[in-house]
Amino acid sequence: MLIIAATERELEHARRFDTFCCGIGPVEAAARTAQALGERPPDAVIHIGIAGARAIEPLAVVLGSEAVYEDALGPLVESRVEPDAELLARIAAALPEARVLPIGTSAHVGGTRECEVEAMEGFGVLRACLLAGVPAVELRVISNAIAEPDRTKWRFDEAFELLGAVLDRLDVV
Repeated sequence: MLIIAATERELEHARRFDTFCCGIGPVEAAARTAQALGERPPDAVIHIGIAGARAIEPLAVVLGSEAVYEDALGPLVESRVEPDAELLARIAAALPEARVLPIGTSAHVGGTRECEVEAMEGFGVLRACLLAGVPAVELRVISNAIAEPDRTKWRFDEAFELLGAVLDRLDVV
């Protein structure tokens, strides 16, 4: 199992797993993930991180029912990727409090419109995994309201700690 996140800070609490830092943003995440999977493909990937949300309170746990690349929505571009169904079911069973929802990907904070949950790398990571034939799931902890301009109110530290505690519960994967 490989845990992938955009930043080293998000990976700090992933104590029992191999980890990989994919970088920030959808393009960087896709490119670095594809390179890593080509060099040493894992059995499965859990892409983790913090996220913003519209109507979900901070410190909620969310599993992606799909990753939606909202910067490229439309009929000409592949803009949706679903997680591996079996891996998602196993993780959801281990985390019954987790909401299973689409997670929007955008290169800009506040760049999503369709999804209630917003992050920056999920589509890139899951698309690279799909193309490499590696089962993958996106797991996020909500740290802030998307529309909250005062970043001192964003709950980064607590979200990072909760992310680690959630990973510690994943003995079944």
